[in-house]
Amino acid sequence: MTTARGSADGIVYRLARPEDAGAIEALDSSFTTSTVFEVSDPGSGDGAGFGFLLREVPVDPPVHKVFPPEEHDEQVFGGGKDSDADARTFVALDGDLLCGFAAVGYAPWNRRLTIEDIEVSPGRRGRGIGRALMECAERFARERGAEHLWLEVSSVNAPAVHAYRRMGFTFCGLDTALYGGTPAAGEQALYMSRPCR
Repeated sequence: MTTARGSADGIVYRLARPEDAGAIEALDSSFTTSTVFEVSDPGSGDGAGFGFLLREVPVDPPVHKVFPPEEHDEQVFGGGKDSDADARTFVALDGDLLCGFAAVGYAPWNRRLTIEDIEVSPGRRGRGIGRALMECAERFARERGAEHLWLEVSSVNAPAVHAYRRMGFTFCGLDTALYGGTPAAGEQALYMSRPCR
């Protein structure tokens, strides 16, 4: 995707440029949810089970999660001669206002496109921006020959899980230790994937 694409609602989707870096860093990725996903061993309770049970449970009061500032790798812009040929960052713009982005990377060895980060500003969620960014990622995935898209999401981010499921992603794995030693300790990493269409 080398040119900007517009949508019916006036949002423009294009490759990120160096001048987008500040807006990407400043985008509010917080969320509030009244449900979370719990992960448990469906076995006899002695840990001998082979699998996991995932169930959505209500929480009261609702969870409001604000992500701590991250140390981002240098953003990958455009795909010019100095960028990583297998990585891209796509942005969604409403006029001059950045309202979402998706950073992705392709791994040739397993033909997987990983959604490293996808965020939509809170006031713009539920309007198809995340889906359109995912479509940008999928076009890039097909260009690279990817067989599937893959992502990781926290078990407390039920709104994102529901959005990914509406986009055709299914659960494919779990890591109960990924967030240990971080502010998200106690949460589980859920892995989701979907084939390229």
